[in-house]
Amino acid sequence: MVMHPSPFCRKGRAVRSDLFPFRGYKSKIMEVTVNEIKSQLKQLHTLPLCRTRYTEGIRYLVQAAEAFWLLTDVSVMGKSLSNKSYFITVDFRKLSTAEKEEIGFGATISYSDGNDNIFEVQKYHITDFPLDEIRLFFIDGTLMLPSEY
Repeated sequence: MVMHPSPFCRKGRAVRSDLFPFRGYKSKIMEVTVNEIKSQLKQLHTLPLCRTRYTEGIRYLVQAAEAFWLLTDVSVMGKSLSNKSYFITVDFRKLSTAEKEEIGFGATISYSDGNDNIFEVQKYHITDFPLDEIRLFFIDGTLMLPSEY
């Protein structure tokens, strides 16, 4: 048993190294966990239909909201607009009841370059998507959340 000074104890006190293994000690379990975490962060999923890559955040959103239609629609439109810009913002927005009655649609998805140059707007009569609005990025064939950019 070796005693080490500890930054967590009062001056002059020490901690047994077998109970407090942080000084210069790396656990094999921790190394495996760190490697697993890093590999999972780099992992992209692929939609076979149009070979769109998407991140773990998009995967969670699609599964939690049961919105596989969103992944498919955005992938197809993103691929078709990729010749206009490699960076495309995708803005989903539910319309208010008044807007819905006036326009006749329940939601829209706008595709733009992020500088107010709108390439396309898709209109949906009915949607069960739980969020009122969300912005996604379609960058060079990969769909992601803004926080993942």
